[in-house]
Amino acid sequence: MNANQTIKPENFPEKLVWYSTIWTYGFFLLGATYIVGSVVGWILFFYLLLKVWLQTEETPESEKIQIPLVSWVWAIGMLVMEVALIMGHLDFNLPTSQIIKSSIGWAKGWASLALYPIAGCLKIRPELLYRAVCIICFHTLLLSPLLIIAPILHLPEILYVSPLKAVGGPGTTFFDVSLYEVDFDGQIRQRLFTPWGPALGFLGNVYFAMALREKNKKWRRFGIIGSVYMCFICKSRLAQVALVLTPLFIFFLSRLTRPIILMFLGASSVISGLLSVTILDALDAFWTKFKAARADSTRVRMVLKEIAGYRWQTEAPIWGHGIVERGPHIVEYMPIGSHHTWYGLLFVKGIVGFYALIVPMVASLLVLLVKAQKYEVARTGLAVLFILFLYTFGENLEILAYLYWPGLIVMGIGFQPNKAQRPQS
Repeated sequence: MNANQTIKPENFPEKLVWYSTIWTYGFFLLGATYIVGSVVGWILFFYLLLKVWLQTEETPESEKIQIPLVSWVWAIGMLVMEVALIMGHLDFNLPTSQIIKSSIGWAKGWASLALYPIAGCLKIRPELLYRAVCIICFHTLLLSPLLIIAPILHLPEILYVSPLKAVGGPGTTFFDVSLYEVDFDGQIRQRLFTPWGPALGFLGNVYFAMALREKNKKWRRFGIIGSVYMCFICKSRLAQVALVLTPLFIFFLSRLTRPIILMFLGASSVISGLLSVTILDALDAFWTKFKAARADSTRVRMVLKEIAGYRWQTEAPIWGHGIVERGPHIVEYMPIGSHHTWYGLLFVKGIVGFYALIVPMVASLLVLLVKAQKYEVARTGLAVLFILFLYTFGENLEILAYLYWPGLIVMGIGFQPNKAQRPQS
């Protein structure tokens, strides 16, 4: 595709994802970001079912819907999440109304991790998504003066809470319009259209991985600068670490078949073995400084993890507790299992939920690792998967899926048969 060519959506799924993405700030002002991100996946899924229903033997091969095996693995894994959810509710004798409420939450959260990759089976060009996230980054840069002066002028943190909160969601922060936020340690940080600061850093990393693939130099520049800006104004340590690690790891992981990379890795392993003590000391020093950068946040996260792990092992090892619970004062009343996907899964959905996520992630890694050696979109999908993995240790993936869903679609496109992809340069 010509780098200067104007990108326009050409069919229904492309129009849906294009306008749902580039109008992000408009939806934010309406307090509708959470609703849009939760609904688009289901619309794409039902459209896909309709296409499958209507296709016949006469349908051209290029028009037929083919769902890769790894997408089925995601679908099965997320269905197992729902089973674990129901069993956890039954084990603790929670009312039917709570099961229905939690199942609606599953449909807006965990289900999205299967729906959006499956949507990658539709005719959606990854270039369209790359351009769309670059446009969001451009809008962010345009708003940057307001973001800077708002706390200086002591403008209110939250302008208003959208009445759309009546539809229900994880909390009011998903429906409010915020200029900035003051963390519990007194730091001023930005969260823009996300519910909290670190979530903005998460999204910034996904956008960065996608913006790198934009062919138009102008839009690529806006995308890279805007996404990096997001990662810094949110003041998230993990966001800044991921911003460095992701391109580095993906560069090597997507070139494992090249002799020079194998030679470099072999030489690096020898050198790292010789300098192992020095390297380990450096890593330990880095980790100590990393935790000390925001000591209060680190303390809360560690205690939340310990509480979730202990109560999972002693109270509900198989199916989990079914629902999140409010934590004690020592963790600022944060929900038990929050800030960590794996411990959150163990607490809420037990060991069953834990494996319902880890199996699809490992399967996706194997598929994308092979395809990334040749195909550009698979390389981007691998970057998105790597970011998701990093953020399992700092966020709950399902609660933020309504934000990073463009990355999930790209990951799903990366799963597609080789004939549907363009080799990377």
